[in-house]
Amino acid sequence: MTPPRNPILIAGAGISSLLLARSLLRSSIPFLLFENDASLSFRAQGYRLRLSAEGLDAIESVLGPEAWERFWDTCGKTGGAGFGTMDARTGEILPAPAPPTGGDGPKPVAPVLTSRDGKVVGISRGDMRRLFMEGCEEFVHWSHRVTGYELTASGVHAIFADGSKSVEGSMLVAGEGIRSRIAKQVSGGKLKVYDTGATGIHGQAPTTAFKGLGEGVWRLLDQSHPRGKVFVITNVRPGEMDDPSLNFGWTMAAEPGVVSPPNNDDSTIGIPAADMAKEITAEWHPRLKPLFDQMVNSEAAFWKITCSTPTGVPEWENESRVTVIGDAAHSMTPAGGIGANTAVRDSALLGKLLAEAGGYSEGVTAAYEKEMRVYASEAVQASYGMAKGQWGIDIGEDTKTL
Repeated sequence: MTPPRNPILIAGAGISSLLLARSLLRSSIPFLLFENDASLSFRAQGYRLRLSAEGLDAIESVLGPEAWERFWDTCGKTGGAGFGTMDARTGEILPAPAPPTGGDGPKPVAPVLTSRDGKVVGISRGDMRRLFMEGCEEFVHWSHRVTGYELTASGVHAIFADGSKSVEGSMLVAGEGIRSRIAKQVSGGKLKVYDTGATGIHGQAPTTAFKGLGEGVWRLLDQSHPRGKVFVITNVRPGEMDDPSLNFGWTMAAEPGVVSPPNNDDSTIGIPAADMAKEITAEWHPRLKPLFDQMVNSEAAFWKITCSTPTGVPEWENESRVTVIGDAAHSMTPAGGIGANTAVRDSALLGKLLAEAGGYSEGVTAAYEKEMRVYASEAVQASYGMAKGQWGIDIGEDTKTL
């Protein structure tokens, strides 16, 4: 009789971790997932993610036909071929900005918004996590923060914040985001996340608040704010604007110094985050004010805009039983909406390699990291280039890391 295989241990329950778990479930490879939060709905997760062609392909390859159909039906699809830019103070439609010329450093790249059937495809992070988790629930352990790992003769233990350890796993995958301790440990400190100084707020409002905009992907630009440039990106989908029970989301991003959370708390959510958004947009045009005046206060969330090393994912000595996915491997600015799409590519690739090997096998993490570094480094460079052009951020030797 074949002895039971040690499970693959996964840290974090974000989208990359859950999609990897789903891939392992389909391949009948045992796994356990550990998440710091107390539940899936522990904090605001309502903001939307735009899915690229590559991101959609990765998700479809993992979910399979039936689950993919449910996922696709949940996604919103918006027509239009690009951004409409509006002056947030006058309500005037602005021409698309010309790309900068000359100078050194990364150049902004215009994102391709449409991904399938000529539509912009998006889904809320919360819906994505819920759909990815289907069937995986019994293998998820909440309120378990992984702070490191310990290798054994035949596997690895995850170490938790209280000093206790997990069962022995065949390998450990770090998918717990930008503050991953595992990422720092396995890379010997080479995986770094920089605090760009730019900040953002996510928010939601009833769909009826968006009628002043109309269908499309919109950038609301305020270049006259006394503390620096601010803009909001939102995706207004057709057929839903007359249903006040539904919410659309928006994402605000601002240059360093514009948004200052109470007590410098970068996990500020709810009313304090909503109040900051309302204060910043107090002088905006009346057709835009409902997005903020009518926002769902409980769903507001402040966040720091971070980025990995701008040149891309660094090299480190491979550890065959430990690897990293998603933001733990490559944190990106929100410019271009590249981060989440790169994260699900990680999950699909690592899941595919593990399925082909029948589970953990020597060489799987090295093969994954070699391929991941290529596309993820391109993505980090593009994200940083766009953010540098949009916000003027600059990561240098003196830039603080998390």
